[in-house]
Amino acid sequence: MRIHIATDHAGLEFSTQLQHHLAARGHVVIDHGPDHFDPVDDYPAFCVRAAAAVVADQRAGRAALGVVFGGSGNGEQIAANKVEGVRAALVWNLSTAELAREHNDANVISIGARQHTFEEAARFIDRFIETPFSGEERHARRIAQVGAYERAGELVDTPAPRERA
Repeated sequence: MRIHIATDHAGLEFSTQLQHHLAARGHVVIDHGPDHFDPVDDYPAFCVRAAAAVVADQRAGRAALGVVFGGSGNGEQIAANKVEGVRAALVWNLSTAELAREHNDANVISIGARQHTFEEAARFIDRFIETPFSGEERHARRIAQVGAYERAGELVDTPAPRERA
């Protein structure tokens, strides 16, 4: 599988270790940056490029997922989710890594490099990669609703909000 990764300065050491970890497991790793430490670098471009590459690979029929890192992982997840077709999930334990794939068919995960050891993060990533989407109708339906909104700006098949006094 192709794994696209990106980070900022806070996750640079994780990114380097992760590339070796994933390559040792037979994955092709594509590093979208940065390539050197800069304490004031900006993560959006790195994360958007990684996320866009995941979508491009998937649309071309290649198996691909993405991993983005930052201090908390929050900004990186937000940036990745701006790419049409990306479902990026913030992961902080094995359960969230697994559920991101099983229920949400997430194709990118975000991890806070300042929140976890490398060993923890590697376990989260391994679990994410090895877990398939369940394909259950309710999950597929919800993912389709999010995709429809992303493409057309409309919510379909959902009840309108109600005002309560």
